[in-house]
Amino acid sequence: MAFIPKDLPPVPPIEYDDELQALLSKADRAIARLDGIVTVLPNPDFFIAMYVKKEALLSSQIEGTQASLEEVLEFEADMKPRDNIKEVKEVVNYIKALEFGIKHVSNARANAQLFRAIHRILIEGTRGSKKALGEFRRTQNWIGPPGANVFEAHFVPPPPEQILPAMANLEVFFNESDQMPPLIRAAMIHAQFETIHPFIDGNGRIGRLMITFFLVAHGVLMQPLLYLSYYLKMNREEYYNLLMRVRNEGDWEGWIKFFLYGIDEVSHEAATAAGEIIRLKQHLIDVLYENRISSIYAVKLIDLLFTKPVIDVKTVTEEFKISKESGNELVNRFEKLGILRELTGKQRYKKYLFHDYTSIISRGTRDSF
Repeated sequence: MAFIPKDLPPVPPIEYDDELQALLSKADRAIARLDGIVTVLPNPDFFIAMYVKKEALLSSQIEGTQASLEEVLEFEADMKPRDNIKEVKEVVNYIKALEFGIKHVSNARANAQLFRAIHRILIEGTRGSKKALGEFRRTQNWIGPPGANVFEAHFVPPPPEQILPAMANLEVFFNESDQMPPLIRAAMIHAQFETIHPFIDGNGRIGRLMITFFLVAHGVLMQPLLYLSYYLKMNREEYYNLLMRVRNEGDWEGWIKFFLYGIDEVSHEAATAAGEIIRLKQHLIDVLYENRISSIYAVKLIDLLFTKPVIDVKTVTEEFKISKESGNELVNRFEKLGILRELTGKQRYKKYLFHDYTSIISRGTRDSF
């Protein structure tokens, strides 16, 4: 037996008790505060880009991918791939899929064609690339322990012939603008997508992406800086149980309260990280002053590191139009001060990591379930 979800919005409608109202208000305030903090960051666009990488890591880790932020940055800096290059590729694909979705969902209404394009970008060249790339599934799938058959499954999504009508309803619900609070609608969209499970592979990652796509498309987020993957990762069992209660008991309220609590929690975490980065930049300026380093290029290098946390001497010389000797001296001084950490162990073609910055961003990506 497979589960066929009812259309959205649910009937009877959501009951807004005092607890839900309070959580909604708190989550709205947390998002507004986060948007404000980002505007005073050094290089906010690059902070956002780094946070996207963090989300890509966390969301991929939920699906079993093991990669680190440093490995992703090294891959992007054209360093020699490591053994887990395919897992790094999954994270890089997630970043591309998020950027593609943000660009297109902001300029056009979401539709099945967009979701399939996002799936193609997400899966191409990875472990699931032979599983109906960019297409809704034509076979039955199920969710259960590794190796379980359909009769041992925890949950069996709707059969293939039910996917198109279910996704058509979800598309309409995604694009509507009515009096329903956007965060409530986002919670429902994620739960409904996970229930439909329209693809053979990648449903969890796309379902989490849809939260961000919806909030950006409807103007709740000015920047794609709010992600629930860490919260869902650390509360995985409760997350799955609440989704099952929506399916089996129609308990939308329980799921929505959990979702809103997560929104508040991850908003505070992102705001805390933003504040730490502001303080980090000031600390580095103080370090230069204390060590009597007054070169304008030293100050410029601090700014550059917030945009390129993996760097080499060649990049420094090209950015600042200085000699190789001057670039070497500058990078070596930063390494001696502990601002940069050498990655390659080579005598030539060395690359360096801005460790303090990446440590702030990567917080939580190394936690176990």
